Parts: sequence; C-alpha cells; structure tokens
Amino acid sequence: MTEPAAAPPQRPYARVVDPLPLESPEHNKLHPFYAHLAEGRLTTTRCRRCGRVDWPPRGFCPACTSDAFDWVDLPHVGRIHGFSIQETGVPAGFPRPLVFAIVDVAGLRVFTPLLGVGDPATLAVGAEVRFTPVRVADDPQGQPRHLLAFTPAKGSS
Repeated sequence: MTEPAAAPPQRPYARVVDPLPLESPEHNKLHPFYAHLAEGRLTTTRCRRCGRVDWPPRGFCPACTSDAFDWVDLPHVGRIHGFSIQETGVPAGFPRPLVFAIVDVAGLRVFTPLLGVGDPATLAVGAEVRFTPVRVADDPQGQPRHLLAFTPAKGSS
C-alpha cells in the first residue's frame, strides 16, 4: 500500500488592497501631479537646469540628472496617436470595453484610458480628445483621488 502524496507547501498569498498609486506627499515626490488632477489641471515637469519637458512627470531630468523641476500646465486637447481595446479583465469601476490610448499632447505621448467612448469602432487615429480627470476611490485615509483620463471630443466618437 502506498502512502498518499504529501501536500504541496503553502505559499503566502499577497493580496493587493489598494491598486491605485500612493498620491500622498508622504509616499510620492510627484504628489503635485495628483493634486493638479484634482484641480482639473494636466501638468508635467520641466527641468530648471536644462528646460527639458517630459512625460510622464519625472523626479529628475534624464538629460542632465538635475532633480530641480517646475510644474507646467499642458493643453487639455490632444489627438489619438494609437489605441487598444480591452474587452476582458477590465478593472472594477471601468466601462467594458475599456479603451487605452496614446494621446499626443503638446508633442508628448500620454498613455491614458479613453472614457466616454460610445462605440470603439468609431475611433480613429488623429481624432481629437479632451483631458478629463476621473475621481476614483478615496485613499485609505479617506482623501479623494483622481486619475488621468481623456474623452473623445464632440463628434469624434
């Protein structure tokens, strides 16, 4: 008679409780970006030393390595450079299908969800989109949070 096989060792299961970025000043040097989203502003960083503007916002300049930067406002209008449609595995709270787009904004390429899309088949590269920050679940301390998003401009979808 053979003995039953030993049970496989149990491994700890890591559960992600808060899938959104830590937006508080205690956890994120780029906290002003999220504060600006809450104000309805789309911003990024500009290096004080060499003047380089980057997306996404940076804590230091990849060109000259300076960590001194200013926040600059970007236009609220952009154009779709490319997009992808996610039909399965859509995160809770987002519409299905979920459209992700790369949007040209002032010469920068911004990766963002594209919300308010009636029919994804009507989207086209080059279509105009508008910055529309989205309020998401509050942080564990009850502070409101916002994420970057764009929506099709009137007549674009």
